[in-house]
Amino acid sequence: MEFMNDAQIWTMIGAFSALMFSTLTVVSTLFIHVVRSEIGGLRNEMNARFDAVNTRFDAVDTRFDAVNARIDGVDGDVQAIVKRTFGLDRE
Repeated sequence: MEFMNDAQIWTMIGAFSALMFSTLTVVSTLFIHVVRSEIGGLRNEMNARFDAVNTRFDAVDTRFDAVNARIDGVDGDVQAIVKRTFGLDRE
């Protein structure tokens, strides 16, 4: 009481193997596509954040330059006061 002969069994094994390999190929291709798109989105988000940080650093650099200019002005004023107070400019 055989249901299938040898040729039919090997045909079923081949069809099942082809089905499994094609499923594996489709799933792995979709997975790679999803991973690449997620990495691309992460790259864009990181670049945007880095640009924002660079902009903030540029603003801080500008503020430091303004503070340095004020300190240079105060330094000149203090030197003038010292020269006038201690008579260093009369030599």
